[in-house]
Amino acid sequence: MIMPAGLNSIAARIAIAIVLAITLGLLAAIGLGLAANYYGYGQAKDDSARTHVMISRSNFTVISSRGNAMMLSGRIAVIVRSVASAPQSKQQSIVAGVAEPDMQVSLDVPAQPYAVRAVDENLDRLRQLVQIQLETMSPPISVSARRVPVDDRRNDGLDHSDLTSSGTAVIEAALWDGRRITFTIADYPMGSGNGLILLLISIALVAGLVSIWTARHLAAPIREFSNAAERLGTDLTAPPLVVRGPQELRATIRAVNCMQHRLQRFLEDRTQMLAAISHDLRAPLARLRLRAELIGDDEQQRKMFSDLEAMNAMIESTLAFAQDDARQEPRTLVDLGVLVGDVCEDVEDTGGKVSYSEGRGIDVRCRPALVRRAVANLIDNAVKYGGGARVKIVQDINRVVITVDDDGPGIPPEEQERVFAPFYRREPARDPGRAGVGLGLSIARTVAREHGGDVTLKNRDSGGLSALLELPTL
Repeated sequence: MIMPAGLNSIAARIAIAIVLAITLGLLAAIGLGLAANYYGYGQAKDDSARTHVMISRSNFTVISSRGNAMMLSGRIAVIVRSVASAPQSKQQSIVAGVAEPDMQVSLDVPAQPYAVRAVDENLDRLRQLVQIQLETMSPPISVSARRVPVDDRRNDGLDHSDLTSSGTAVIEAALWDGRRITFTIADYPMGSGNGLILLLISIALVAGLVSIWTARHLAAPIREFSNAAERLGTDLTAPPLVVRGPQELRATIRAVNCMQHRLQRFLEDRTQMLAAISHDLRAPLARLRLRAELIGDDEQQRKMFSDLEAMNAMIESTLAFAQDDARQEPRTLVDLGVLVGDVCEDVEDTGGKVSYSEGRGIDVRCRPALVRRAVANLIDNAVKYGGGARVKIVQDINRVVITVDDDGPGIPPEEQERVFAPFYRREPARDPGRAGVGLGLSIARTVAREHGGDVTLKNRDSGGLSALLELPTL
Protein backbone atom coordinates (compact mmCIF):
# COMPACT_ATOMS: atom_id res chain seq x y z
CA MET A 1 0.00 0.00 0.00
CA ILE A 2 1.43 3.36 -1.10
CA MET A 3 0.97 6.10 1.49
CA PRO A 4 1.91 9.79 1.43
CA ALA A 5 5.38 10.43 2.82
CA GLY A 6 4.08 12.25 5.89
CA LEU A 7 1.74 9.39 6.81
CA ASN A 8 4.23 6.59 6.30
CA SER A 9 6.12 6.96 9.56
CA ILE A 10 5.67 4.62 12.50
CA ALA A 11 4.24 7.42 14.66
CA ALA A 12 1.73 8.39 11.96
CA ARG A 13 0.63 4.80 11.46
CA ILE A 14 0.09 4.30 15.18
CA ALA A 15 -1.88 7.55 15.39
CA ILE A 16 -4.03 6.54 12.41
CA ALA A 17 -4.62 3.15 13.99
CA ILE A 18 -5.78 4.76 17.26
CA VAL A 19 -8.17 7.14 15.48
CA LEU A 20 -9.45 4.31 13.28
CA ALA A 21 -9.98 2.06 16.31
CA ILE A 22 -11.99 4.71 18.17
CA THR A 23 -14.05 5.56 15.09
CA LEU A 24 -14.84 1.95 14.32
CA GLY A 25 -15.62 1.35 17.99
CA LEU A 26 -18.13 4.19 18.02
CA LEU A 27 -19.71 2.97 14.78
CA ALA A 28 -19.91 -0.55 16.21
CA ALA A 29 -21.58 0.76 19.36
CA ILE A 30 -24.06 2.76 17.29
CA GLY A 31 -24.80 -0.26 15.12
CA LEU A 32 -25.31 -2.52 18.13
CA GLY A 33 -27.55 0.09 19.74
CA LEU A 34 -29.64 0.44 16.59
CA ALA A 35 -29.96 -3.33 16.24
CA ALA A 36 -30.86 -3.78 19.91
CA ASN A 37 -33.50 -1.07 19.76
CA TYR A 38 -34.92 -2.36 16.48
CA TYR A 39 -35.31 -5.94 17.59
CA GLY A 40 -36.14 -5.08 21.18
CA TYR A 41 -38.81 -2.51 20.45
CA GLY A 42 -39.91 -3.54 17.01
CA GLN A 43 -43.34 -4.50 18.29
CA ALA A 44 -44.20 -0.96 19.43
CA LYS A 45 -47.48 0.29 18.07
CA ASP A 46 -45.97 3.43 16.56
CA ASP A 47 -42.65 5.15 16.02
CA SER A 48 -42.64 6.89 19.38
CA ALA A 49 -40.58 4.16 21.01
CA ARG A 50 -38.11 3.81 18.18
CA THR A 51 -34.50 4.97 18.15
CA HIS A 52 -33.77 8.27 16.48
CA VAL A 53 -30.49 9.36 14.96
CA MET A 54 -29.82 13.06 15.32
CA ILE A 55 -27.12 14.64 13.19
CA SER A 56 -25.87 18.20 13.35
CA ARG A 57 -22.70 19.99 12.31
CA SER A 58 -21.10 19.42 15.71
CA ASN A 59 -22.86 16.34 17.05
CA PHE A 60 -23.91 12.83 16.13
CA THR A 61 -26.27 11.21 18.63
CA VAL A 62 -28.30 8.04 18.84
CA ILE A 63 -31.34 8.60 21.08
CA SER A 64 -33.92 6.10 22.25
CA SER A 65 -36.92 7.89 23.67
CA ARG A 66 -37.63 4.89 25.86
CA GLY A 67 -34.12 4.29 27.14
CA ASN A 68 -32.93 7.88 27.44
CA ALA A 69 -33.53 8.88 31.07
CA MET A 70 -33.19 12.63 30.44
CA MET A 71 -35.78 12.72 27.66
CA LEU A 72 -38.17 10.41 29.47
CA SER A 73 -37.92 12.34 32.75
CA GLY A 74 -38.70 15.56 30.87
CA ARG A 75 -41.84 14.04 29.37
CA ILE A 76 -43.00 12.75 32.76
CA ALA A 77 -42.29 16.09 34.49
CA VAL A 78 -44.24 18.04 31.83
CA ILE A 79 -47.25 15.73 32.21
CA VAL A 80 -47.15 16.00 36.00
CA ARG A 81 -46.96 19.80 35.83
CA SER A 82 -49.83 19.94 33.36
CA VAL A 83 -52.07 17.69 35.45
CA ALA A 84 -51.15 19.39 38.75
CA SER A 85 -51.89 22.88 37.41
CA ALA A 86 -55.20 21.96 35.76
CA PRO A 87 -58.59 21.89 37.48
CA GLN A 88 -59.64 18.49 38.75
CA SER A 89 -62.43 18.34 36.21
CA LYS A 90 -59.93 18.48 33.33
CA GLN A 91 -57.14 16.34 34.79
CA GLN A 92 -58.56 13.04 33.55
CA SER A 93 -58.92 14.33 30.00
CA ILE A 94 -55.30 15.56 30.05
CA VAL A 95 -54.09 12.14 31.20
CA ALA A 96 -56.11 10.41 28.48
CA GLY A 97 -54.64 12.70 25.85
CA VAL A 98 -50.99 12.16 26.73
CA ALA A 99 -51.07 8.38 27.03
CA GLU A 100 -48.75 6.60 24.57
CA PRO A 101 -48.17 2.90 23.79
CA ASP A 102 -44.68 2.92 25.34
CA MET A 103 -45.75 4.90 28.42
CA GLN A 104 -49.25 4.43 29.81
CA VAL A 105 -50.52 7.13 32.18
CA SER A 106 -53.30 6.73 34.74
CA LEU A 107 -54.72 9.07 37.37
CA ASP A 108 -55.76 8.08 40.88
CA VAL A 109 -55.71 4.33 40.20
CA PRO A 110 -56.24 2.32 43.42
CA ALA A 111 -53.06 0.73 44.77
CA GLN A 112 -52.65 -2.97 43.88
CA PRO A 113 -50.71 -5.67 45.79
CA TYR A 114 -47.68 -5.70 43.47
CA ALA A 115 -44.78 -8.07 44.02
CA VAL A 116 -42.43 -5.10 43.86
CA ARG A 117 -38.87 -5.72 42.73
CA ALA A 118 -35.87 -3.89 44.07
CA VAL A 119 -35.36 -0.59 42.27
CA ASP A 120 -32.15 -0.66 40.21
CA GLU A 121 -29.85 2.32 39.71
CA ASN A 122 -31.13 3.06 36.24
CA LEU A 123 -34.74 3.39 37.39
CA ASP A 124 -33.76 5.30 40.51
CA ARG A 125 -31.84 7.74 38.34
CA LEU A 126 -34.99 8.32 36.28
CA ARG A 127 -36.97 8.98 39.48
CA GLN A 128 -34.36 11.47 40.70
CA LEU A 129 -34.39 13.33 37.38
CA VAL A 130 -38.18 13.67 37.54
CA GLN A 131 -37.98 14.79 41.17
CA ILE A 132 -35.38 17.43 40.37
CA GLN A 133 -37.53 18.91 37.59
CA LEU A 134 -40.52 19.13 39.97
CA GLU A 135 -38.66 20.77 42.85
CA THR A 136 -39.81 24.26 41.89
CA MET A 137 -43.46 23.35 42.30
CA SER A 138 -45.24 24.38 45.46
CA PRO A 139 -46.52 22.55 47.38
CA PRO A 140 -43.88 19.87 46.60
CA ILE A 141 -44.69 16.68 44.70
CA SER A 142 -43.03 13.42 45.76
CA VAL A 143 -42.01 10.84 43.16
CA SER A 144 -41.53 7.09 43.71
CA ALA A 145 -40.46 4.22 41.43
CA ARG A 146 -40.72 0.43 41.35
CA ARG A 147 -40.39 -2.60 39.07
CA VAL A 148 -43.36 -4.86 38.34
CA PRO A 149 -42.98 -8.57 37.42
CA VAL A 150 -44.74 -9.75 34.29
CA ASP A 151 -46.80 -12.34 36.16
CA ASP A 152 -48.80 -9.60 37.93
CA ARG A 153 -51.80 -8.30 35.99
CA ARG A 154 -53.95 -5.36 36.97
CA ASN A 155 -57.60 -5.03 36.30
CA ASP A 156 -57.30 -1.35 35.68
CA GLY A 157 -58.32 -1.38 32.03
CA LEU A 158 -54.80 -0.63 30.81
CA ASP A 159 -53.14 -2.51 27.97
CA HIS A 160 -50.32 -4.65 29.41
CA SER A 161 -49.44 -6.49 26.22
CA ASP A 162 -46.06 -4.74 26.09
CA LEU A 163 -45.04 -5.53 29.68
CA THR A 164 -42.02 -7.77 29.97
CA SER A 165 -40.41 -9.42 32.94
CA SER A 166 -37.14 -7.72 32.22
CA GLY A 167 -38.02 -4.07 32.37
CA THR A 168 -41.56 -2.96 33.31
CA ALA A 169 -41.19 0.20 35.40
CA VAL A 170 -43.75 2.23 37.34
CA ILE A 171 -43.24 5.89 38.27
CA GLU A 172 -45.76 7.47 40.66
CA ALA A 173 -46.15 11.17 41.48
CA ALA A 174 -48.27 12.09 44.55
CA LEU A 175 -50.11 15.40 44.04
CA TRP A 176 -50.85 17.78 46.94
CA ASP A 177 -54.58 17.02 46.74
CA GLY A 178 -53.95 13.34 47.50
CA ARG A 179 -54.40 12.12 43.94
CA ARG A 180 -51.71 10.02 42.32
CA ILE A 181 -50.42 9.95 38.71
CA THR A 182 -49.00 6.57 37.65
CA PHE A 183 -46.68 6.12 34.64
CA THR A 184 -46.27 2.49 33.43
CA ILE A 185 -43.23 2.13 31.17
CA ALA A 186 -42.76 -1.18 29.41
CA ASP A 187 -39.27 -2.48 28.61
CA TYR A 188 -37.44 0.24 30.46
CA PRO A 189 -33.72 -0.78 30.54
CA MET A 190 -32.54 -2.34 33.78
CA GLY A 191 -29.16 -1.73 35.38
CA SER A 192 -27.08 1.38 35.01
CA GLY A 193 -24.76 2.63 32.31
CA ASN A 194 -25.77 -0.01 29.74
CA GLY A 195 -25.05 2.34 26.87
CA LEU A 196 -21.67 3.31 28.31
CA ILE A 197 -20.76 -0.32 28.90
CA LEU A 198 -21.80 -1.20 25.35
CA LEU A 199 -19.73 1.69 24.05
CA LEU A 200 -16.66 0.73 26.07
CA ILE A 201 -16.92 -2.93 25.09
CA SER A 202 -17.29 -2.02 21.42
CA ILE A 203 -14.33 0.36 21.51
CA ALA A 204 -12.18 -2.15 23.40
CA LEU A 205 -13.06 -4.97 21.01
CA VAL A 206 -12.52 -2.97 17.84
CA ALA A 207 -9.41 -1.27 19.25
CA GLY A 208 -7.98 -4.68 20.11
CA LEU A 209 -8.59 -6.02 16.61
CA VAL A 210 -7.20 -2.87 14.95
CA SER A 211 -4.17 -2.93 17.27
CA ILE A 212 -3.43 -6.56 16.46
CA TRP A 213 -3.75 -5.88 12.74
CA THR A 214 -1.55 -2.77 13.00
CA ALA A 215 1.07 -4.56 15.08
CA ARG A 216 1.25 -7.47 12.63
CA HIS A 217 1.35 -5.06 9.69
CA LEU A 218 4.23 -3.13 11.26
CA ALA A 219 6.06 -6.19 12.56
CA ALA A 220 6.09 -8.07 9.24
CA PRO A 221 8.68 -5.87 7.46
CA ILE A 222 10.67 -5.50 10.69
CA ARG A 223 10.79 -9.29 11.08
CA GLU A 224 11.86 -9.69 7.44
CA PHE A 225 14.52 -7.03 7.96
CA SER A 226 15.83 -8.82 11.06
CA ASN A 227 16.07 -12.16 9.25
CA ALA A 228 17.69 -10.58 6.21
CA ALA A 229 20.19 -8.64 8.34
CA GLU A 230 21.14 -11.83 10.19
CA ARG A 231 21.58 -13.64 6.88
CA LEU A 232 23.73 -10.77 5.63
CA GLY A 233 26.12 -11.35 8.54
CA THR A 234 26.92 -14.80 7.18
CA ASP A 235 26.40 -14.32 3.44
CA LEU A 236 27.48 -11.10 1.77
CA THR A 237 26.34 -12.48 -1.59
CA ALA A 238 22.70 -12.48 -0.46
CA PRO A 239 20.41 -10.28 -2.58
CA PRO A 240 19.72 -6.75 -1.29
CA LEU A 241 16.82 -6.28 1.09
CA VAL A 242 13.50 -5.19 -0.37
CA VAL A 243 12.76 -1.58 0.62
CA ARG A 244 9.32 -1.62 2.26
CA GLY A 245 7.58 -0.60 5.46
CA PRO A 246 7.48 2.74 7.32
CA GLN A 247 9.85 5.59 6.53
CA GLU A 248 12.20 4.81 9.41
CA LEU A 249 12.53 1.18 8.35
CA ARG A 250 12.98 2.11 4.69
CA ALA A 251 15.86 4.42 5.62
CA THR A 252 17.46 1.64 7.68
CA ILE A 253 17.08 -0.90 4.85
CA ARG A 254 18.68 1.50 2.37
CA ALA A 255 21.59 2.04 4.78
CA VAL A 256 22.06 -1.74 5.21
CA ASN A 257 21.92 -2.29 1.45
CA CYS A 258 24.53 0.44 0.98
CA MET A 259 26.71 -1.14 3.67
CA GLN A 260 26.39 -4.55 2.02
CA HIS A 261 27.44 -3.10 -1.33
CA ARG A 262 30.46 -1.41 0.24
CA LEU A 263 31.50 -4.59 2.05
CA GLN A 264 31.17 -6.60 -1.15
CA ARG A 265 33.31 -4.07 -3.00
CA PHE A 266 35.86 -4.03 -0.18
CA LEU A 267 36.18 -7.83 -0.16
CA GLU A 268 36.43 -7.92 -3.95
CA ASP A 269 39.19 -5.30 -3.85
CA ARG A 270 41.00 -7.20 -1.08
CA THR A 271 40.79 -10.48 -2.98
CA GLN A 272 41.97 -8.91 -6.21
CA MET A 273 44.84 -7.23 -4.38
CA LEU A 274 45.97 -10.50 -2.79
CA ALA A 275 45.75 -12.31 -6.10
CA ALA A 276 47.67 -9.54 -7.89
CA ILE A 277 50.42 -9.41 -5.25
CA SER A 278 50.82 -13.19 -5.21
CA HIS A 279 50.89 -13.32 -8.99
CA ASP A 280 53.42 -10.50 -9.29
CA LEU A 281 55.72 -12.19 -6.77
CA ARG A 282 56.15 -15.19 -9.04
CA ALA A 283 58.37 -13.31 -11.49
CA PRO A 284 61.03 -12.18 -8.96
CA LEU A 285 60.94 -15.63 -7.36
CA ALA A 286 61.65 -17.22 -10.73
CA ARG A 287 64.58 -14.84 -11.24
CA LEU A 288 65.94 -15.61 -7.76
CA ARG A 289 65.75 -19.32 -8.52
CA LEU A 290 67.73 -18.85 -11.73
CA ARG A 291 70.37 -16.86 -9.86
CA ALA A 292 70.52 -19.48 -7.12
CA GLU A 293 71.42 -22.02 -9.79
CA LEU A 294 74.63 -20.07 -10.40
CA ILE A 295 75.81 -20.18 -6.77
CA GLY A 296 78.80 -22.45 -6.35
CA ASP A 297 78.34 -23.11 -2.62
CA ASP A 298 76.09 -26.17 -2.42
CA GLU A 299 75.02 -25.50 1.19
CA GLN A 300 74.03 -21.90 0.46
CA GLN A 301 72.31 -23.01 -2.69
CA ARG A 302 70.25 -25.60 -0.72
CA LYS A 303 69.20 -23.01 1.85
CA MET A 304 68.19 -20.56 -0.84
CA PHE A 305 66.15 -23.22 -2.63
CA SER A 306 64.43 -24.08 0.67
CA ASP A 307 63.49 -20.45 1.29
CA LEU A 308 62.27 -20.07 -2.26
CA GLU A 309 60.09 -23.18 -1.94
CA ALA A 310 58.59 -21.83 1.28
CA MET A 311 57.84 -18.49 -0.34
CA ASN A 312 56.36 -20.22 -3.37
CA ALA A 313 54.15 -22.34 -1.10
CA MET A 314 52.88 -19.19 0.61
CA ILE A 315 52.09 -17.61 -2.73
CA GLU A 316 50.32 -20.70 -4.04
CA SER A 317 48.28 -21.00 -0.85
CA THR A 318 47.30 -17.34 -0.96
CA LEU A 319 46.39 -17.56 -4.64
CA ALA A 320 44.31 -20.67 -4.09
CA PHE A 321 42.33 -19.02 -1.28
CA ALA A 322 41.90 -15.79 -3.27
CA GLN A 323 40.67 -17.72 -6.30
CA ASP A 324 38.19 -19.72 -4.21
CA ASP A 325 36.88 -16.50 -2.69
CA ALA A 326 36.76 -14.69 -6.01
CA ARG A 327 34.63 -17.40 -7.60
CA GLN A 328 31.75 -16.45 -5.26
CA GLU A 329 30.54 -20.01 -5.16
CA PRO A 330 26.79 -20.08 -4.50
CA ARG A 331 25.52 -21.67 -1.33
CA THR A 332 23.94 -25.05 -1.82
CA LEU A 333 22.47 -27.73 0.43
CA VAL A 334 25.07 -30.47 0.86
CA ASP A 335 25.42 -33.58 2.99
CA LEU A 336 28.24 -32.56 5.32
CA GLY A 337 28.94 -36.17 6.31
CA VAL A 338 29.65 -37.11 2.70
CA LEU A 339 31.79 -33.99 2.15
CA VAL A 340 33.97 -34.70 5.21
CA GLY A 341 34.23 -38.37 4.23
CA ASP A 342 35.58 -37.41 0.79
CA VAL A 343 38.21 -35.15 2.38
CA CYS A 344 39.33 -37.97 4.71
CA GLU A 345 39.63 -40.36 1.76
CA ASP A 346 41.78 -37.85 -0.14
CA VAL A 347 44.14 -37.49 2.85
CA GLU A 348 44.36 -41.29 3.22
CA ASP A 349 45.22 -41.60 -0.47
CA THR A 350 48.25 -39.35 0.10
CA GLY A 351 49.47 -41.51 2.98
CA GLY A 352 47.92 -39.62 5.91
CA LYS A 353 46.59 -41.48 8.95
CA VAL A 354 42.91 -40.64 9.32
CA SER A 355 39.97 -42.33 11.02
CA TYR A 356 36.45 -41.07 10.43
CA SER A 357 33.27 -41.81 12.37
CA GLU A 358 31.07 -41.67 9.31
CA GLY A 359 27.83 -39.77 9.51
CA ARG A 360 25.33 -39.11 6.75
CA GLY A 361 22.12 -37.16 6.38
CA ILE A 362 23.56 -33.99 7.95
CA ASP A 363 22.41 -31.31 5.51
CA VAL A 364 24.03 -27.88 5.68
CA ARG A 365 23.62 -24.91 3.33
CA CYS A 366 27.14 -23.71 2.56
CA ARG A 367 29.75 -23.03 -0.10
CA PRO A 368 31.07 -26.59 -0.54
CA ALA A 369 34.53 -25.79 -1.98
CA LEU A 370 35.38 -23.40 0.88
CA VAL A 371 34.10 -25.77 3.59
CA ARG A 372 36.07 -28.63 2.00
CA ARG A 373 39.20 -26.48 2.09
CA ALA A 374 38.66 -25.55 5.77
CA VAL A 375 38.14 -29.20 6.80
CA ALA A 376 41.17 -30.29 4.75
CA ASN A 377 43.35 -27.68 6.47
CA LEU A 378 42.38 -28.92 9.94
CA ILE A 379 42.94 -32.57 9.03
CA ASP A 380 46.29 -31.76 7.36
CA ASN A 381 47.46 -29.97 10.51
CA ALA A 382 46.43 -32.92 12.68
CA VAL A 383 48.24 -35.39 10.42
CA LYS A 384 51.33 -33.21 10.05
CA TYR A 385 51.80 -32.12 13.67
CA GLY A 386 49.79 -34.67 15.66
CA GLY A 387 50.68 -37.92 13.95
CA GLY A 388 47.15 -38.60 12.71
CA ALA A 389 43.57 -37.36 12.76
CA ARG A 390 40.35 -38.74 14.21
CA VAL A 391 37.34 -37.00 12.68
CA LYS A 392 33.74 -37.04 13.87
CA ILE A 393 30.62 -34.94 13.39
CA VAL A 394 28.23 -33.98 16.19
CA GLN A 395 24.86 -32.46 15.27
CA ASP A 396 22.93 -30.19 17.64
CA ILE A 397 19.54 -28.48 17.29
CA ASN A 398 20.74 -25.59 15.13
CA ARG A 399 24.44 -26.30 14.60
CA VAL A 400 26.85 -29.01 13.58
CA VAL A 401 30.41 -29.42 14.92
CA ILE A 402 33.21 -31.18 13.05
CA THR A 403 35.82 -32.34 15.58
CA VAL A 404 39.38 -33.21 14.50
CA ASP A 405 41.45 -34.83 17.28
CA ASP A 406 45.17 -35.67 17.20
CA ASP A 407 47.76 -37.14 19.58
CA GLY A 408 50.35 -34.39 19.25
CA PRO A 409 51.85 -32.18 21.95
CA GLY A 410 48.95 -29.71 21.82
CA ILE A 411 49.18 -25.93 21.93
CA PRO A 412 49.58 -23.86 25.12
CA PRO A 413 46.36 -21.96 25.95
CA GLU A 414 48.09 -18.58 25.60
CA GLU A 415 48.96 -19.37 21.97
CA GLN A 416 45.69 -20.93 20.85
CA GLU A 417 44.43 -17.63 19.46
CA ARG A 418 47.73 -16.47 18.04
CA VAL A 419 47.99 -19.50 15.73
CA PHE A 420 45.00 -18.18 13.77
CA ALA A 421 46.96 -15.12 12.63
CA PRO A 422 47.99 -15.32 8.95
CA PHE A 423 51.51 -16.70 8.37
CA TYR A 424 52.02 -17.35 12.09
CA ARG A 425 53.92 -20.58 12.82
CA ARG A 426 55.00 -21.90 16.18
CA GLU A 427 58.69 -22.77 16.54
CA PRO A 428 58.16 -26.54 16.63
CA ALA A 429 56.32 -26.21 13.35
CA ARG A 430 59.37 -24.87 11.61
CA ASP A 431 60.76 -28.35 11.16
CA PRO A 432 61.76 -28.44 7.48
CA GLY A 433 60.31 -31.93 7.21
CA ARG A 434 56.82 -30.69 7.93
CA ALA A 435 57.00 -27.01 7.04
CA GLY A 436 53.84 -25.01 6.52
CA VAL A 437 53.02 -21.46 5.51
CA GLY A 438 50.86 -20.52 8.50
CA LEU A 439 47.62 -19.98 6.57
CA GLY A 440 45.74 -23.21 7.25
CA LEU A 441 44.05 -22.25 10.50
CA SER A 442 43.52 -18.65 9.37
CA ILE A 443 41.71 -19.81 6.22
CA ALA A 444 39.67 -22.36 8.16
CA ARG A 445 38.43 -19.75 10.64
CA THR A 446 37.71 -17.23 7.86
CA VAL A 447 35.59 -19.79 6.04
CA ALA A 448 33.75 -20.82 9.21
CA ARG A 449 32.96 -17.25 10.24
CA GLU A 450 31.80 -16.39 6.76
CA HIS A 451 29.21 -19.16 7.20
CA GLY A 452 28.16 -17.90 10.63
CA GLY A 453 30.29 -20.39 12.58
CA ASP A 454 33.78 -20.49 14.04
CA VAL A 455 36.89 -22.60 14.59
CA THR A 456 38.27 -23.11 18.10
CA LEU A 457 41.09 -25.16 19.60
CA LYS A 458 41.35 -26.94 22.95
CA ASN A 459 43.81 -29.36 24.50
CA ARG A 460 42.47 -32.81 25.26
CA ASP A 461 42.72 -34.14 28.82
CA SER A 462 44.27 -37.37 27.55
CA GLY A 463 46.81 -35.47 25.45
CA GLY A 464 46.67 -34.01 22.00
CA LEU A 465 44.65 -31.22 20.45
CA SER A 466 41.03 -30.91 19.34
CA ALA A 467 40.07 -28.55 16.51
CA LEU A 468 36.35 -27.79 16.39
CA LEU A 469 34.75 -26.41 13.24
CA GLU A 470 31.22 -25.19 14.00
CA LEU A 471 28.66 -24.41 11.30
CA PRO A 472 24.98 -23.40 11.58
CA THR A 473 22.46 -25.84 10.14
CA LEU A 474 19.76 -23.22 9.40
